[in-house]
Parts: sequence; structure tokens; C-alpha cells
Amino acid sequence: MIDWRESLATVPVGNTPLVRLRRIVPAGAGEVWLKLESGNPTGSYKDRMALAVVGGALERGDVAPGDRLVEYTGGSTGTAIAYAAARAGLRFTAISSDAFAAVKLRSMDAYGAEVLIEPSEGGKITPGLIARMRDRATALAAEPNSWYTDQFGNADIRPGYAPMGAEIAAVLGERLTVLCAGVGTGGALMGTIDGLEDADCKPDLVVLEPTESPLLTTGTGGPHRVEGVGVGFAPPFLDRARISDVRTVGQDEAVAMCRRLAAEEGMLCGTSTGLNVVAAVRLAVEQGSDSVIATFGVDNGAKYLEGGLFG
Repeated sequence: MIDWRESLATVPVGNTPLVRLRRIVPAGAGEVWLKLESGNPTGSYKDRMALAVVGGALERGDVAPGDRLVEYTGGSTGTAIAYAAARAGLRFTAISSDAFAAVKLRSMDAYGAEVLIEPSEGGKITPGLIARMRDRATALAAEPNSWYTDQFGNADIRPGYAPMGAEIAAVLGERLTVLCAGVGTGGALMGTIDGLEDADCKPDLVVLEPTESPLLTTGTGGPHRVEGVGVGFAPPFLDRARISDVRTVGQDEAVAMCRRLAAEEGMLCGTSTGLNVVAAVRLAVEQGSDSVIATFGVDNGAKYLEGGLFG
């Protein structure tokens, strides 16, 4: 039998480029840097989380090769878990929806996952849809030889992202003024902050959400089309005491920025990255030429080519 430790240890996750954006940043503004996570195996920073979760579960004996993992997911998390499960000899069932990019659904299937679809209301991501997906996943996870990966509560997630902070610190160090990013679980943002602080880098932390689903700013979520963020309930890993500010970005602004990133910077990214960059540029303008802003290039925009994101 193939050793799952060896299989997971050889997964090429991390050490992704940190790229300075130049053409979309106005003159006189600060520096804007994008952590380009599309270089991970499934094209997303979720690979960091999946490797930590699957490896942790196997190490503790929560699962053994041949068992089934279960998660509800918009697709990037599910694709990453499907990849890690395939490497480790595990089965994976994903609860997803037609509200998410069709390429993501096919990607999970390609990695051997069973993909079960919960219908959406008009193709929109709503709090009700997320709740139905969650309930369906937890029911399946209660079946024999099944285990819920729990992307909104698994303690392995936050430390799984800490290396991303260390990688940013290695390039920018104490020059980094602000880290900003949209949140789903909050695990990526807080784990990155952990890695930065371990390297004695302590930037301000600005949290982002879609204008159409301003749960953190108004207490009320809503339907939107920015996949991976604004899930309709409080991000469980988010440490509000560490936050400097919370801002909203409209989904149309995020889409427009995705198109600019591709055409002007040569970077094909998804809508949550567009949201991140809109806010990062605004912060760089507000804080002036001495500021250094970093954010996440969450995934590869090739996943969204069939959904109208790029026209």
C-alpha cells in the first residue's frame, strides 16, 4: 500500500510568487502586491488548507485510507480537498450548487469526487443556500466511515495558511503597511497574519466583503456572485480584535477589476481576487506613496471563463 505520508509530503503547495501590480495602480499611490496563488496544484490557495486538514485527520486517525471525506463547498475548497483525498487514498463527497462556476464542479469530479448539487435561487449565493448545503453535508458525514472536514471549524485550517504569511514577510518584511482580503471562513486571512507576526511583521488588517452581502458591516447578508466570500454568517476564524477596518466592494467592481488585471497586468484571476485588488488599490491611494499593501490572488481565472466573467 502507498504511504499517504509520502504522497502528501510530495505535494508542491506554497512558495508562490508575490507580484507587484504597476499598471492599474495610479501615480502617487503606494505599492500593491498580489500573492499569486494560482501556482498551487489545483490553482488556488485552498490547497494549503486541504493539505493541512487531510494530513491532520490522517495523522490523528480520524480517517484512514479508503474512508470518505465530506464537505459543502463552492468548488475551490472542494477541488483542493478532492486533490488531497486522491493523493491520500481517500474518497470525497462534495455538496455544491449550480450557483458556482461549472468548471469548479467538473474539476471536483475530475479528481474523483462525488459531487451532489443543491439547487440555487436564480444562480445566486444566498444564506439559505449555504445553510441547505451545510445541513446536507453534516447528514452525510454522520454515515459510517465518513468524516466531515468542516472548513468552517477545523482547527488545522488557520495554521495551514501560516506559511503564506511567512512567504510574504520574506519579500516585504516590515515595509508591509496593510494586508487586506475578503473573507469566507477567515482562515486564510488570520493564518497569514499568524505567519507574518511570527516573522515580526505586523501590518494593519483590513477585512473585505461584497457590498451586496454586508454582514460584517451591517449585520445582514444577501445574495451576490463573488464566490468564496460573504457566506451569510460570521466568519468563524476571524479575530475581530485584530481587525483595523472592514470595507465593502461591489460585485460589479470586482468583475471589472478581474478584466483589468487580465488585460493590463496579464493576470487571469477570479472575482474574489478582483474584490481584493479593488480595495488594495483604494488603500494604496488613501495611504499614499509610502504605503505597501498586500492582498491575495486567490485562484486562477480560467475556472470562470464559461461564466461570463471575462465577457
